[in-house]
Amino acid sequence: MSQDLLHIEQLRIAFGAKEVVHGIDLRVAAGEKVALVGESGSGKSVTALSLLRLAAQARCQGRIWLSARETGAPPQDLLALPARDLLRVRGDDIAMIFQEPMTALNPLFTIGEQIVEVLQLKKGLNRREAWLLAVQALADTGLPEPERRARSYPHQLSGGQRQRAMIAMALATEPRLLLADEPTTALDVTLRAQILDLLSDLQARTGMAVLLITHDLQMVRRFADRVAVMENGHLVEQGPVAEVFARPQHAYTRQLLDSVPARQVTEVDASAPQPADVLRAQDLRISYAVPRPGWRGWFSRGEFVAVRGASFHLGEGRTLGVVGESGSGKSTLAQAVLGLLPFTGQLDLGGQTWQGLGTRNTPAHRALRQQVQVVFQDPFSSLSPRLTVEEIVGEGLLVHEPSLSPAGRRERVQAVLAEVGLSEAQFPGLLARYPHEFSGGQRQRLAIARALIVRPRWLVLDEPTSALDVSIQKQVLQLLQTLQRERGLSYLLITHDIAVIRAMAHEVLVMKDGVVVESGPVAQVLASPQSDYTRTLVHAALD
Repeated sequence: MSQDLLHIEQLRIAFGAKEVVHGIDLRVAAGEKVALVGESGSGKSVTALSLLRLAAQARCQGRIWLSARETGAPPQDLLALPARDLLRVRGDDIAMIFQEPMTALNPLFTIGEQIVEVLQLKKGLNRREAWLLAVQALADTGLPEPERRARSYPHQLSGGQRQRAMIAMALATEPRLLLADEPTTALDVTLRAQILDLLSDLQARTGMAVLLITHDLQMVRRFADRVAVMENGHLVEQGPVAEVFARPQHAYTRQLLDSVPARQVTEVDASAPQPADVLRAQDLRISYAVPRPGWRGWFSRGEFVAVRGASFHLGEGRTLGVVGESGSGKSTLAQAVLGLLPFTGQLDLGGQTWQGLGTRNTPAHRALRQQVQVVFQDPFSSLSPRLTVEEIVGEGLLVHEPSLSPAGRRERVQAVLAEVGLSEAQFPGLLARYPHEFSGGQRQRLAIARALIVRPRWLVLDEPTSALDVSIQKQVLQLLQTLQRERGLSYLLITHDIAVIRAMAHEVLVMKDGVVVESGPVAQVLASPQSDYTRTLVHAALD
């Protein structure tokens, strides 16, 4: 045990009468990078939080041994430490990076002030000394203009910059162990690669150990020395990354490794007649009014162009993937296609245009809206928590088919729920249940059913699987592909995940800073990208 920096021994965690972690053992050596892998609900995050006793109302049993800084001194059991002594461990010995920096950072204080607070509390520095160290910590993470960024508030930084600020805050006190809880989940693929490279570089320079909490196996392959796999609160397998990935022993590990999105779409025959277009855009331009700086802002507004000169088409029964990083304009493009944003240029939706339909809420508008439905990124926030499954899924019928009887409406709801894989046999009282009673993947199935109930011609899929675990992601993508084959649906797929594009799309549109930098058949674009930006996205996804 003296050779380990951290030794978790027979750890059990319970909330009330429900035990969620069942007697796990895990070791982390000094300077080692260990990944704790599992799907949502596996117990990995609550295990990490329990190391610092941050899991509210959790009852922990077992031992969590942390080696002493002084040579020859005995290790400490973190679960038995008095609260005063545990405060010294937090930050000094063990620091943590949380999943979503926008919620972890205080929006009322600048980045520099938040790091200064930690340094003054932990190192007893005066404000000037702490400020200089805070700026240096930001510079060490590769954040450009660290002095200026230190004076910025969290909302003034991009997602990658906020995550770098979180890393700087965690490492400012020079901890021996860093807990990184899904540190790249909310980031684009290129930013994920940058953050992983940064953590590897900082770990090599400082010699700290890292316990990475994640469900991203590609990240584990790239970053970790050893991997431990959790399923339903049990540690089912652990060992060197190369060995576990090459020869997984447990069925759950094999399931995770087999969860790469599979391509099961109907391929396009170039020699066959091409299907009619359900969507065609030419020179699409979307802009926002923004305030001008200084006194000029009192008299006039400036303009920010979010999408510039985009041209594309979507054929019947086909999928057009739109890929790019945050801020590339892909979600803005989707909102314009849905008629939710004003635009200039030509946008033809099966022979109709939003501008040509007059005012909103006319019969013509409702008829076109019925043909175009959307599935959002996060089903938990897109489904009303106050409505039952029957009310959520059947709501569209009240608008588009008001003459349908209650019995007919219920029959349609049950049929579409069965089509997406949800039935009364699986979930007794299904129609009367609420969204919180379902898992993330099941909620996304409800969102798909809600879109399908009005029998649309095509769907906008806005990051439909990015909030889901890898195995659930694969199931939802398979469902979408099956529905496309059976219903002849067309998809406008918005994503930053190249693996999803590879599995789902027939054509792909690559966007950067509001401009389409490359487009064409998905196999051609991903196999031999012509744009430097596309090559960067593809290589980051493959690393």
